[in-house]
Amino acid sequence: MQQKIIILDFGSQTTQLIGRRVRELDTFCEIMPYNKFPKDDPDVIGVILSGSPYSVHDPEAFKVDLNQFVGKLPVLGICYGAQYISNTLGGKVEKADTREYGRANLKTVDSENTLFKGFEQNSQVWMSHGDTITAIPDGFKCIASTADVKYAAFASEQQPIWAVQFHPEVFHSLQGTQLLKNFVVDICGSRQDWSADSFVETTVAELKAQLGDDKVILGLSGGVDSSVAAVLLNKAIGKNLTCIFVDHGMLRKNEFRDVLHDYECLGLNVIGVDASAKFFADLAGVTDPEQKRKIIGRDFVEVFNAEAKKQTGAKWLGQGTIYPDRIESLNITGKVIKSHHNVGGLPEEMNLKLCEPLKWLFKDEVRRVGRSMGMPEHLITRHPFPGPGLAVRILGDITPEKVRILQDADDIYIRGLREYKTTLSGEEARRVLAAGVPANMENGEIEVSLYDQIWQAGAVLLSTVRSVGVMGDERTYEHPVALRAVTSTDAMTADWAHLPYDFMAKVSNEIINKVKGVNRVCYDISSKPPSTIEWE
Repeated sequence: MQQKIIILDFGSQTTQLIGRRVRELDTFCEIMPYNKFPKDDPDVIGVILSGSPYSVHDPEAFKVDLNQFVGKLPVLGICYGAQYISNTLGGKVEKADTREYGRANLKTVDSENTLFKGFEQNSQVWMSHGDTITAIPDGFKCIASTADVKYAAFASEQQPIWAVQFHPEVFHSLQGTQLLKNFVVDICGSRQDWSADSFVETTVAELKAQLGDDKVILGLSGGVDSSVAAVLLNKAIGKNLTCIFVDHGMLRKNEFRDVLHDYECLGLNVIGVDASAKFFADLAGVTDPEQKRKIIGRDFVEVFNAEAKKQTGAKWLGQGTIYPDRIESLNITGKVIKSHHNVGGLPEEMNLKLCEPLKWLFKDEVRRVGRSMGMPEHLITRHPFPGPGLAVRILGDITPEKVRILQDADDIYIRGLREYKTTLSGEEARRVLAAGVPANMENGEIEVSLYDQIWQAGAVLLSTVRSVGVMGDERTYEHPVALRAVTSTDAMTADWAHLPYDFMAKVSNEIINKVKGVNRVCYDISSKPPSTIEWE
């Protein structure tokens, strides 16, 4: 039996974060649309109702039949989930005089209630709602209040139902993880046996049963998701897996060679295809970013298809799809917003079935699985890299010379980030460790590279711009390079990384001195939103 918590998604921006927090408790969970509760799943041990952008009084508000699980399983309502429980079972929800948003403190807490075991009085929580509960249903009792919210948390006296109007899943609810642990472990009875090691063991066994002696082809990108998926499949079916790694000419410096070497060391059966000439020819003179992406996508499919057809007898296409790709929190109405499962344009006559061994994992879990299988750290901790590669980091048309300039500048920048070490403590250290960065804490401090503190970094070549410079008493008229580094947890939002001045001075000086064609370096200090992480 694989115990699981079901999180019913009512459209909250933090639903995925609830899932991550539950997984951090070594407990498997599934995020499902609010109206898709799995009634006949015997492995479900508890239900969490998420927040929502709607008021319970909105005509279009999402509604669920609580009778499917109330009285049968422990239930925790969060924000909208709490208000929905109250409103449905006979309580009262009204528009708050002022929107309750931001930090608050629990002035009174019933520490005798299991949900608040280990809680401190005055614990900080995070509120985010326009409605508030003004009366709770009969048979319920208040178990926590703030200065402004009487029913910050309440619980049934007869049934296993708990509800909180704050968000325990967010960073600013300081004991939020403790509350979720109390619910998941103490109330629902999780055995906490969901781990990277157990995932590898069970997934390899499932893949062996699923695939048998069938052959699988998998497109490698060099990124962590496809790499971990390949190693898992290799453990299950060995040489029946064929991996295809396409070089479109716009990878990072020496990346095609280095990644192929890594894959060979991992024992993977990899075909490396240098198709750079085709891509450069088809991109010649193209400056529109969207057109660049379409050409690269089309060419990649053509090259991959040509190689895939040579693998006679292949019945499956392996993909490194991960859980956030599959969670359609914007799709809870049933409409298709974005397809994550398409076969990338593979011809129908190939009749390939899809195999996604990582489809239940979050990104940090993928990295833990990679470590569990002994993969090299530099593959596991690689930053996300766009599929079109450096083509979307070169403003203007693409030429081999422009790619060479950007590769050289980017290589200096990324190597510098890896080599520069800083000491972190307190919340910063805990955030980095929680992301899975391997570091040992001594005296409350850890030493990690700038690279490991950043979600994504890269250089951008402003090839449509030239700036005047002076080198060796001579006038230069060359291109600027912009450096980009952001911090994030999921790439939905991102903030620019506050890199040390001495680091930026050193990297800027090295790029200008060593990269022919560059005479100016800038640093991008835009956040997402309103900007995007990539420039194109």
